[in-house]
Amino acid sequence: MRAAPMRVLPPRTILLCAANAMVESKIAGVRRFSQMKSDTKYEAVVVGAGPAGIAVVGNLLEQKKSPVLWVDHELKAGRLNKYYREVPSNTKVKRFISYAEGVTPFVEVAKGTPTPNAYTHLKSLDQEDTCHIAQAADLCLMLTKGLDESKGVHKQLGDVSGASWSNSNSWNVTINSPDEKFPGPTTVSANLLVLCTGSSPTTRPLPVDNLTDIGLDPALNPPLLAKILPTKEETTVGVIGASHSAILVLRNLYNLASSSHPDLRVLWFTRHPLRYAEERDGWILRDNTGLKGAVATWAKENLEEDVMPSSDVSKYIKKINTRTDEEGAYQRHLPTCTHVVQAVGFKQDKVPLLKRDGENLEVKYNNKTAGFADTKGEKVKGLYAAGIAWPEQVTDPEGNVELAVGLAKFMNYLKRVTPEWTSK
Repeated sequence: MRAAPMRVLPPRTILLCAANAMVESKIAGVRRFSQMKSDTKYEAVVVGAGPAGIAVVGNLLEQKKSPVLWVDHELKAGRLNKYYREVPSNTKVKRFISYAEGVTPFVEVAKGTPTPNAYTHLKSLDQEDTCHIAQAADLCLMLTKGLDESKGVHKQLGDVSGASWSNSNSWNVTINSPDEKFPGPTTVSANLLVLCTGSSPTTRPLPVDNLTDIGLDPALNPPLLAKILPTKEETTVGVIGASHSAILVLRNLYNLASSSHPDLRVLWFTRHPLRYAEERDGWILRDNTGLKGAVATWAKENLEEDVMPSSDVSKYIKKINTRTDEEGAYQRHLPTCTHVVQAVGFKQDKVPLLKRDGENLEVKYNNKTAGFADTKGEKVKGLYAAGIAWPEQVTDPEGNVELAVGLAKFMNYLKRVTPEWTSK
């Protein structure tokens, strides 16, 4: 079997990416032209500008909840755009279109953006096929640019370090900004505080200390991964996990080993058989946990027990089953590795320090309403969240419970819950 080909973006997409660079430079201009006003009472402060943060802003505008202060340290579509542009999507194009058309403010942005743009490009693709994450990220950048002050959105580069619920039934939100207009922390008032703070790859302790940890994000970026790994030295990478991300990493490593990195070998540590999403009558089994798209096809053709021994992949990748003795497997095999990649899940990024009545506020997320309760089970007024760190819990027709992560899923969740958001 030949190395899986790298997907080359068509010329039209390359032009869009160039236009996208212009969008990013204009967004960066927020640093020079801050719109935050400490004396303004905002309807909401939204923390985070990834796909969920963008969807929250759009839904707040749909519900006539403005002005909105949108705070993020980059305002460039979050980790989706920063780390995963090289990743093939496991989502059909039509799902990205449903996100783009989910609320009227998004539709208005698309109509007001000169064509060709990220939205029209996605519309031109096969709606039943998948695409590249770069194309979804370009859509998010376009929406970020278009959700501006003319629509009631005030953008501010910076971080929210804390928020305190006041007696006036509003949040006093503390923002640290690199903007020279605000040399110190600035406090603004808002009826609602919405956290879209995101998640990052997590790792677990391993019994071997001398391994070079590549990190999941670089391992999902083929050009960067090729630079990290030596081309003329014997190198063995241990890959831990069997998730969609883990299989992407295995495919990236196989492509390198079978081409530019001939001395590269891989040990794949996995606890369970591969799991695939399955189309059912109007729904998808393992929609949020199973392998999909091109990655699923590659796994079926190369990694399953009955095909791997005869696949070209077996020349470079060795499977280590850790189901019965995980720690023992690591102790026996990891010492032969030089590098490691852990694809074992994500953890919530840091959230602002929350207070009420001068005391620290501990909260529990309600993944049905997107709201929070305190330790006594009472609703926390005006506090909500969404995104990969705060996803909706869903139950499929067979009773399987999953957490719904994805642009269209964020949009559907928010369209259901945002109309009920209140500071009362």
